[in-house]
Amino acid sequence: MSEARSGTSAPTVLRMILGRRLQERRLAAGASLEDAAKALRVKSLTIRRLEKAEVALKPLYVEKLLETYGAPHREIEEFVELAEQANKPGWWHSYRDAVPGWFTAYVSLETGAQTLRTYEPQYVSGLLQTPAYARAVLRGGLPNGSDAEIERRVQLRLRRQHLLEGKDAPTLWVVMEEAVLHREVGDPEVMRDQIDRLLEVSALDHVSVDIVPFAAGAHVGACAPFTYFRFAEPELPDIVYSELLSAAVYLDQRPDVVAHLEAHSRLALLTSSRESGKLLQRMRKEYT
Repeated sequence: MSEARSGTSAPTVLRMILGRRLQERRLAAGASLEDAAKALRVKSLTIRRLEKAEVALKPLYVEKLLETYGAPHREIEEFVELAEQANKPGWWHSYRDAVPGWFTAYVSLETGAQTLRTYEPQYVSGLLQTPAYARAVLRGGLPNGSDAEIERRVQLRLRRQHLLEGKDAPTLWVVMEEAVLHREVGDPEVMRDQIDRLLEVSALDHVSVDIVPFAAGAHVGACAPFTYFRFAEPELPDIVYSELLSAAVYLDQRPDVVAHLEAHSRLALLTSSRESGKLLQRMRKEYT
């Protein structure tokens, strides 16, 4: 994957899975992109985009391709039914006015992931922010944004947090720098409530919050914030997201993913849950 810019549509995870399956079916049948394109009377680029989930999976296209690949009738029927489901917009589609297109892909991945590992050097992770903290962060990042625009983004951030609820909640492991706790976002009351929120979620079995102390000195985390996604479905590779000022990068090449995963693991070794809890408690007193 590469840089994603504003305007990029965000496929659902199901659509990504089906695109991979289409590719696997084509390769198993010994068909080239050109062979598949000829069957649909389209350009080979169209087939590539279908397989990469860059466009909707048209049921008629899916049916014709699977017939070309020699798939059994029952499999074709099931695949077409799944394709129709995959083409339905995700819940985040209703917030498309509130976020840049390149971030909607992140929300799609976040919603479908089994494991998330995040590194945050500047701010509390969005999935753990209180409404007041989120509002202050967004106001700082969008100084010219209207109150209505800020509020829409806050609501999206809070909607994303539903992900951590229920029996099917993914595992979330957040590593943050101590600097995050010293950067006063909002006012002391906002910071105190935010730290209470971090202490609260740290007690959950599926959430870990590690704070890298200043005493750790120079370390591998001197880089941009990133999030690593792992999925339950074997068709999907691990993916890393890293945000830039006006765009984002999505990486799925193994060397890139491994480098970020190893960096996250090394960062976690610089602290512990117990020490992180003590640091949170100490910083809470600072804002009293």
